[in-house]
Amino acid sequence: MTGQRPKALAAYGVLAGAAQVVDLGDLGTWRPKLVASDLDGTLLDSHGEITARTRAAMEACWDAGIPVVGVTGRGPRLLDSVRHALGDRGIGVLAQGGFVVDLERDEVLRTVGLPREQAMAVIEQIESVAGECIAAVEDAAEQAEATGPLRVQHGFDWPYPEPAHLLPRHQVLPEGAVLKVFLRSPTLGQDELLARAKQVVDPRDAEVTHAGLGFIEVLPPGITKASGLAVALERYGVEFGDVLAFGDMPNDLPMLTAVTEAGGRAVAVANAHPAVRAVAPEVTSGHDVDGVARYLEAVLGV
Repeated sequence: MTGQRPKALAAYGVLAGAAQVVDLGDLGTWRPKLVASDLDGTLLDSHGEITARTRAAMEACWDAGIPVVGVTGRGPRLLDSVRHALGDRGIGVLAQGGFVVDLERDEVLRTVGLPREQAMAVIEQIESVAGECIAAVEDAAEQAEATGPLRVQHGFDWPYPEPAHLLPRHQVLPEGAVLKVFLRSPTLGQDELLARAKQVVDPRDAEVTHAGLGFIEVLPPGITKASGLAVALERYGVEFGDVLAFGDMPNDLPMLTAVTEAGGRAVAVANAHPAVRAVAPEVTSGHDVDGVARYLEAVLGV
């Protein structure tokens, strides 16, 4: 788990429908003032790349004066891959909203950590209903450099080829605040683990979610893709009701819900998790057949 970090990271946890083509029909005359898209399983293909068609659709948005914001669970360790995906343009919302950066100015707009004691208490609450879990931690103290290795408990089976410290459980949590905690259960799937976590974790103490990678994430209270996107919207002077948002996994739900409730458009890709399909009013093609690009082309008329 050492060596150079690739700019493109293969997709993990993608559900069926990645190659499904959806007939969009007439999308009307509405146009967004900003496009917000999840990356893995949504904007990126299975190889973790932006296809030429998707890149062209993104450029068409910028040419029309419509910023494109990437909203991802990837942490600052993977900032280079986010830059690559977004072409070093606009604002990147990382770490489920906990780390927001202006890619063009190289300016961090938001960074939020969860105190160690609070993280420990939340982990104990989750394990009280889910049994002992295996943990990994993204250290908030390393955010400024965006190069700090992940702190991974032996046996976690982290899916990405990133720098990491393999540690025993009692050393996984650092002394200071953490950006987020990852918990994997040896007996429960990610949906069941998340459901049990939500039963016992007070949102005032922490946010819990999952991104389809086989484990759940514990985040500082109030940190969601919606709150992270709000930072970007303030920078651009855009309201949620003028946003076109795309997503595929439960971690996208706060963003998609905020956009829908404000009168904007929330779109699920065909390979989206059932919970996302239940919330998003519209569906576009899967991420391996340029689903986001197809929708953008239809909206922009290009």
